[in-house]
Amino acid sequence: MNRARADLGLPALAVATVLGMVGEGARNLVRRALGGAPAPELLDRAFERFLVHYDEVCLDRTRPYPGIDGLLRTLAATTGRPWLAVLTNKPERFTRKIVAHFGWSSAFDELVGGDTLPTRKPDPEGLHRIAAHAGASAEETLLVGDSGIDAATAAAAGARFLFVPWGFAAEADRGVLAAGPAVRDAEELARRVVGS
Repeated sequence: MNRARADLGLPALAVATVLGMVGEGARNLVRRALGGAPAPELLDRAFERFLVHYDEVCLDRTRPYPGIDGLLRTLAATTGRPWLAVLTNKPERFTRKIVAHFGWSSAFDELVGGDTLPTRKPDPEGLHRIAAHAGASAEETLLVGDSGIDAATAAAAGARFLFVPWGFAAEADRGVLAAGPAVRDAEELARRVVGS
């Protein structure tokens, strides 16, 4: 984000400030980082610069949470495994790049990014699409997520929700989601997903 701001002649923001702006997709991050209500032309230019820079660095510090790589590889090789999909507000091309980088492409049956459809989470359209392609009802669908946006998406779709308290957004949303079902680690997540 700061590289995009520098391209526009704007000063850098503290990393903690930028982290607090993450959520609801990259365009919203850029809008928040510009402050106020930026002119549409400025927002478009800043978003374009952000995407250029993010493409250059999106793999640099991205790491799976402990146990997730093994979980996905095991599920991908399991006969009769559950139908798995990615539903994210991150742009689709970057999500595919990250998934391919870690060798997880065969683990997922579908990927819906923040720009795949005209809507994004918490709108339920992406989750409804995934459920339909899986041949499942919304009630049979389990959304695993780390944020209030994920919980709202599941609720709007009529799907079940499982909170992973170690995720990126979890720290901010822990209090909001504390009352809901949660898993401690990837091992418990594997048991819950396979059992669903």
